[in-house]
Amino acid sequence: MSTLIIAEHQHGQLRAITRHAATAAAQLGGDIHVLVAGHAVAGVAAQAAQIAGVSRVLVADQADLAHQLAERLAPLVTSITANYDNVIAASGTFARNVLPRVAALLDANMISDVLQIVSSDTFVRGIYAGNVHATIQTTDAKRVLSVRPTAFADAGTQANTAPLETLNWQVAATDARLAEWVSAEQTVSDGPELATARTVVSGGRALGSAEQFQKLLAPLAGKLGAAIGASRAAVDEGFAPNDWQVGQTGVVVAPELYLAVGISGAVQHLAGMKDSGTVVAINQDPDAPIFQHADYGLVGDLFTLLPELTSKL
Repeated sequence: MSTLIIAEHQHGQLRAITRHAATAAAQLGGDIHVLVAGHAVAGVAAQAAQIAGVSRVLVADQADLAHQLAERLAPLVTSITANYDNVIAASGTFARNVLPRVAALLDANMISDVLQIVSSDTFVRGIYAGNVHATIQTTDAKRVLSVRPTAFADAGTQANTAPLETLNWQVAATDARLAEWVSAEQTVSDGPELATARTVVSGGRALGSAEQFQKLLAPLAGKLGAAIGASRAAVDEGFAPNDWQVGQTGVVVAPELYLAVGISGAVQHLAGMKDSGTVVAINQDPDAPIFQHADYGLVGDLFTLLPELTSKL
């Protein structure tokens, strides 16, 4: 048994969710290798080599992989899977983009959002917006899995770093023509990573504008050491970037403390935060569905309550 983890990284830093994926890989047993693909990724590879349980890091470093386009990355992954039984990545936008292509090229089924590993071929995953957990068994020779980071602990680090192996991979001209990188607008935050944060402060459409979203939520998140999330409605309105979206079609979180500010509690949003420890809701509508799921509720004008709450922390 051996597992290949596709590392997710950004701005030269290995994303913490990769370490959570390593825990899932460890439960499958056998050797664990990590693939780091991109451009100028020596630092990321060094970080991956420190993940506990990892025995080798494969490095594909070239300009054509700079933006980790799925159309270029999937052929690379499948070219090295002959010796692996499992291909894993942490659930999220990156995995949703890359893994289906990998599975198709391997003629395998993709098993998404795995919550529990029962055995090497049997897994528990959420369906119906997370309201039902299904246990499924696959007969595929190679398993392609995305694992929910919050369902698996951080693997931690190891004293003896894993060796690095450079891959001499060249993106095929046909693959290079499939997609073209144009541009990206990304928000860089000094706060914790949303998917694995212990505290999350999320805002909804009731905040009214992108300026109010930042003005009211950023100070509160700063005081709490929290990551900032958003409802899909807030993202659709342009108040927050897409990668802040908490919900069925966004990031799934399970923090110890979740603050829902101006969020009604739509099923789509609840699917992304239902495993949170303590939920606090602030909303001026006393009939908002979010209060049915909150441990503590505060009914009132968020434009008054939030500055007051922040000032008292």
